[in-house]
Amino acid sequence: MKIFKTWLAIVGLLAAFILVAPAPAQAAPFCGITWGSLAKTAGTDSSASITNVRAGQHSCFDRLVVDVNGPASGYTVSYVSAVHSQGSGAVVPLRGGAFLSVNVKAVTYNVNTGAATYSPANPKELVNTTGYATFRQVAFAGSFEGITTLGLGVRARLPFRVFVLAGPGSSTRFVIDVAHRW
Repeated sequence: MKIFKTWLAIVGLLAAFILVAPAPAQAAPFCGITWGSLAKTAGTDSSASITNVRAGQHSCFDRLVVDVNGPASGYTVSYVSAVHSQGSGAVVPLRGGAFLSVNVKAVTYNVNTGAATYSPANPKELVNTTGYATFRQVAFAGSFEGITTLGLGVRARLPFRVFVLAGPGSSTRFVIDVAHRW
């Protein structure tokens, strides 16, 4: 009887431990980022034109900004095996372990006069990404029939988000953030 009570006490303690033991913790996402790495598409065509491409570093992600001189909302951004130049279809060489094709529905010239609104000094290096945690290279891949393509070389296939900001004034900014890690 004494052995039975001892076993009963042990089983009771084990049952109590199992019932009150906390569930294994889920790993929290890096910086709360839940963006994913699938293609992002939104918006419509625009007659506005691109005036600048710039980048910045943040604690959780690297940011690419495409400045447009009017209202615009259309884009498609996706991971691809290679970014291709508009017109020739040639592969745009990019540094990095993964490549984002950034297609903005705006051109780099004035649609009425044909004058350039954005003419980078070095189309292979639109911005200096030296020291960036994620970005490796930003290159110009062409502007044709209302769409401008940029190639964004990144360290690896990582989560990204795309959004459009209005302003200042009547301008628009396309923002592409790529996380430093999952």
